[in-house]
Amino acid sequence: MFQIDGIVPIIPTPFTASGEIDHEAYHSLLDFAVDSHSVAVCLPAYASEFYKLSEAERLLTVSLAVKHSQGRIPVVAQINSPSLHLAVEAAKQAAGLGASALNTAVPRIFPTSEDDLLRYFDALLGSVDLPYLVQDFNPGGASVSPEFIARLKKARPSFCYIKLEEPLLAAKVHAIIEATAGGVGVLEGWGGMHTLELASEGICGVMPSLGLAGFLDRIYRLVKAGQREQAYPIFSAILPQIVYSLQNMELYHHCEKRLLAARGVSIQKHARPSARTLSAQEEAHIDFINARILEAARYFTI
Repeated sequence: MFQIDGIVPIIPTPFTASGEIDHEAYHSLLDFAVDSHSVAVCLPAYASEFYKLSEAERLLTVSLAVKHSQGRIPVVAQINSPSLHLAVEAAKQAAGLGASALNTAVPRIFPTSEDDLLRYFDALLGSVDLPYLVQDFNPGGASVSPEFIARLKKARPSFCYIKLEEPLLAAKVHAIIEATAGGVGVLEGWGGMHTLELASEGICGVMPSLGLAGFLDRIYRLVKAGQREQAYPIFSAILPQIVYSLQNMELYHHCEKRLLAARGVSIQKHARPSARTLSAQEEAHIDFINARILEAARYFTI
């Protein structure tokens, strides 16, 4: 049975210098996820540069992850499309490739009512027989309400998890747990920035970058065990990297791939164009904060 209690990192898409997907790099990426005690992996999401991939390439990343995981870790396939027709088609294909669960971001190109979103997700979840995770990322605006989450859970029991990426989330976590009688687990996104606060407030896990998955696993489990004081210095060591990288999504890709390479993962540092060209100052600062992560990994044996 697919169940989340821990860290579900987003797997970045590894590219060659010419912008092609580096198939072999998935071996190292999945090995690193397993070694970081991740409970599952997810792709292709925003942190996978999914918006630069064709539909065929998106499914290819799922196929490669399933193949290279060799059953060691569940693969959550992310299906993002504002078109219900295309989302249903992709969901069926991803299920056929061996994904353990599916994830779809709330389509927010234009304002959409919760009734319309319910119709979208009711049809999408009804098209496949897999556990489903819904992601809502809406900077500066409201995310789906606990009432919506409860309605969707009632309509589609396969809806098991919601990933939210917003500040001051603790009260909403409690409201979702109450509205669904604990039937929908809440995952925190946004790089794991709020893990120290939320791990003791009922979340079932975190969906961060892969490079920091081992750190966040340690933090999450310490806080859940009532050992926040022991978790704090570990969290303090990684927070500057999280804050800096999340200033810009394209900056994030550079920070993540450089960190993974520095930690021994066989991944090239390329983001697919159009990509942010780093200034000398940005390169130097990324290398500086990533060096602090390496020091912390040694100090905390992560």
